[in-house]
Amino acid sequence: MTPETSAATEAPAAGFDVKTLSGSFGAEVRGLDLSNLDKDRFEQAYQLMVEHKVVVFRDQHFDLDSYEAFAGRWGRIHKHPFMRGMDSHPGILEIVKTETDRRAFGNAWHSDQMFNPKPAKFTMLYAREVPDRGGDTMFANMSAAYESLSDGMKTMLETLRGWNVGSREKLRAASTVPSNSRPPAGMQEEIPPEEQQTEASHPLVRTHQDSGDKTLYFGGHTMHIDGMTPTESAPILRYLQSVVTRPEFQCRVEWEVDSLTMWDNRCVQHYAIDDYAGQRRRMHRITIAGDEIPV
Repeated sequence: MTPETSAATEAPAAGFDVKTLSGSFGAEVRGLDLSNLDKDRFEQAYQLMVEHKVVVFRDQHFDLDSYEAFAGRWGRIHKHPFMRGMDSHPGILEIVKTETDRRAFGNAWHSDQMFNPKPAKFTMLYAREVPDRGGDTMFANMSAAYESLSDGMKTMLETLRGWNVGSREKLRAASTVPSNSRPPAGMQEEIPPEEQQTEASHPLVRTHQDSGDKTLYFGGHTMHIDGMTPTESAPILRYLQSVVTRPEFQCRVEWEVDSLTMWDNRCVQHYAIDDYAGQRRRMHRITIAGDEIPV
């Protein structure tokens, strides 16, 4: 159900073009102005997200105010516990990799804010500057990966839960995040306030609130399986990650200036490809807070 209605909606009407990104999931939309959506068009956009899980909307034109206003239609804007937002718009995270930066942000498979008791629902990324080549983002379909598992594996996973953390130090100590996953030098790191929880247990298989589908739910923030040591957990998590990131469960977004890509963190992992050394990339990210504890 969308934030604006509880009624089921019809498939998107004519007036804009939808092209699938892969055989598994993902879509590219042209001809839909996100800054000027009436209620029906918003419902269609929401249904596109539920159906395709990752949607790149081309040729969008936002200033900071209108971008934040658009994001607010999808839910409460979440402020990142470890990264500082823009001074004028704290809910917008400016992600910049300059010509001299040697590391990129998000350069590992993960799902956003999985360490929150109510993890992030959607993330939107708006391209302001892109390199001449490279800098794509890859996505992995955890719902399709779950469906590919054997009945025996599904049964085993039913009662298992992953322990997820946000601390980079803990993640590096567990060797689950590469050393280059820190933000570029221009981004400000913050210590989260004590009241903001950055560790949480979630089921390895959750039910998607909108579609009702079962989906795997783990990622780069998952340190171990509850009740198991990291050493015992590692073979299971490594195997599941190898399934999730099989090519048939992936899609890829090639960025253009003024493209806005949204993805559903409840069923998708993503990976920012760092293959554009010596070039500049500047993006504006907004995360939509989760409104449910995964079950």
